[in-house]
Amino acid sequence: MFSFLYSTGFLITALGLVFWFFYRDSAKARILNFLILGGLATYLFSVVFAGADTGQKLWALFRDLIVLGLIAQVFNFLKKYPFVFFGTLILTLGGWFFYYKNIMKATFQPTAVIENFDAGVPLDENGELLIELKNGKDITALQSLAEKYDLNFQAAFQPKMADQTDLDDYFLINIPGQNTENLKEIEAALLKSGALDWLEENEIINLDPTESGASSSKSTRTYPVNDPGIARLWGFDKMEVDKLYKLIRQSGIKPQRKALIAILDTGVEGAHEDLKDNYFSLKKEYDNDPVGHGTHCAGIAGAVSNNGIGIASFSPDNQFVNITSIKVLNAGGRGTQQSIMKGIIEAADAGADVISMSLGGRSTRLSQKAYEDAVKYANKAGAVVVVAAGNSNDNAKYFSPANVPGVITVSAVDTLLNRAGFSNYVEDMKMGVAAPGVQIYSTTPGNNYAALNGTSMATPYVSGLVGIFKSINPKLDTKQVFKLLETTGGSTRDTPKTGKLIQPAAAIEELVD
Repeated sequence: MFSFLYSTGFLITALGLVFWFFYRDSAKARILNFLILGGLATYLFSVVFAGADTGQKLWALFRDLIVLGLIAQVFNFLKKYPFVFFGTLILTLGGWFFYYKNIMKATFQPTAVIENFDAGVPLDENGELLIELKNGKDITALQSLAEKYDLNFQAAFQPKMADQTDLDDYFLINIPGQNTENLKEIEAALLKSGALDWLEENEIINLDPTESGASSSKSTRTYPVNDPGIARLWGFDKMEVDKLYKLIRQSGIKPQRKALIAILDTGVEGAHEDLKDNYFSLKKEYDNDPVGHGTHCAGIAGAVSNNGIGIASFSPDNQFVNITSIKVLNAGGRGTQQSIMKGIIEAADAGADVISMSLGGRSTRLSQKAYEDAVKYANKAGAVVVVAAGNSNDNAKYFSPANVPGVITVSAVDTLLNRAGFSNYVEDMKMGVAAPGVQIYSTTPGNNYAALNGTSMATPYVSGLVGIFKSINPKLDTKQVFKLLETTGGSTRDTPKTGKLIQPAAAIEELVD
């Protein structure tokens, strides 16, 4: 209804203005005054009560009033030339239909009607759609559509702090196999119901392939820890971790508390010899890793240092961080947008200081709002969200959750500080940084170790550093964290596309200064 009133009120106001300039010296001007006022009142009423945020409403008002002002100027000038006046009016009506179809029609519709980046992204067969109900609506408002298309609804998220978010208004919709061919028809019907604030497709996420191989690059610096695998951590040299260890030991920096880094992945082998003393279990089912990906990331973020085995992490004395696991991907390395968002919420509710996600996939424009709501929820709970840029040698803006507002997006560099050939670039991200992501040696299941490549490996380096930040100053928010990383970061061979290379010692020195 508001969409109809919005476009109709605008058209009446515009036509009233046009004819007022032509007839303003006649008796018809009074009627036109009422027409303009009535159209403007209808227009303003529809904008004020539209289901949109304040910024969107103000932008629509600004844009439309500029258009009305231009129309008034043009026809005020043409009033002396009746033939040209009415010829221009016909052209203007044609322009209005274009303006309505391409701009006004979508202004206060759920953004789900916008064309996809990539319409070929597969959907979860057990829950193809995510919807957000309007405030004051419940799922019974969609009962007739449920019966018509045999739809099944279930609550998508169950945040503990439901009073601080709209995430509890999201529902997952399962479309039975015989009706999946009617997906677009069902989406259109849901949007027309008037019960939704949002609709998006629940896309499947698969881990990007990671290459394994020997870690041929070696560390050339000396580190005051006895972990034998540190010789294989070439990235420590590029990030000057020896300076970090020296700073921590000589300055007497102490954590206010241990920060908790949640690895959202395929699970983590919590009993691994080089993780167990830094590992905190949330659920037993999260403490194994059939794929190995999550365990590898956990070692990068928080392996036990100076224990005479395996590798080391940024904390030389293990006082600063603990690692935990939340499974959001299955044994095939597969998950969905919803499973990842549930993981973000669960991590936030568990008190995570850092949420590390070495995952993602090519997305559509539709995938943003629910992710953004989940990230905002995590931020309110005190967590910083760190996400891999992706391994497709493409722009990270096309990949979720890398492109979600409010996350720190991580690209990968190689041993020469070039952007890794597989790494997505982050030049269009508001908060993009870089870390080593080639030949990264870390923990794998079975008390083993291996070298892997990927932005998945770069991400936990950043997460581990942010964990130390949060242990020293638990009140830091994402913007403050990114500013530390950005202002103290080093250059790469393609800094505009990679972002700054993290420099832990410089960042922590800036933090405690």
